[in-house]
Amino acid sequence: MTSSATFWDKHARSYAKSPIGDMPAYEYTLGRTRSYLKTSDHALEIGAGTGSTAIKLSDAVKHLTVTDISGEMLEIGKERAAEAGVSNVSFVRAVASNAPEGPFDVVMAHNLLHLVDDLEADLADIAWRVKSGGLFISKTPCIAEQGLGLKFGLLKAAIPLMQLFGKAPFVRYLKVAELEGLIAEAGFDIIETGNFPVRPPSRYIVARKR
Repeated sequence: MTSSATFWDKHARSYAKSPIGDMPAYEYTLGRTRSYLKTSDHALEIGAGTGSTAIKLSDAVKHLTVTDISGEMLEIGKERAAEAGVSNVSFVRAVASNAPEGPFDVVMAHNLLHLVDDLEADLADIAWRVKSGGLFISKTPCIAEQGLGLKFGLLKAAIPLMQLFGKAPFVRYLKVAELEGLIAEAGFDIIETGNFPVRPPSRYIVARKR
């Protein structure tokens, strides 16, 4: 935990200033997620970073608990929530294994699953926190897929060198079928999927706990 936490603490302020890479794709999946939420829901977002998405969705749920490995990320999130006048979002420094237990109506993990080194264990921890019939909503870059294009192909090739110099975190190279298979094995039935954006494929998945 320390290594990843240190990386994200160091890059929190620059991360917070970075623009969203594909705003139409982000807004579309934000809308799809909102369509699944109810104002009576207690929701959890794991690996929420600075909490920007949670703050945008806060009016759609009763309460949303935000967790992240980075204390610096969470401090920025608290600042943003205060500026937005949002009072039903709480911030907890945690990873999937020690996040609040719930059970929650909805658990979300956006742009997180490719960054954890034991995805199978994290998905089991997530499933344990979703009530029976509840939802798991995630969005995950799947950079093991073919046809990434020159720009992303070069970036993918550079990741190991960047990691060597502390310029990139751990990254798991996932394919869409592998990701969906692991989510199903964790105890979920997938009810909606799609790539937003298409390249590189960022797989949006809505799954219901069995």
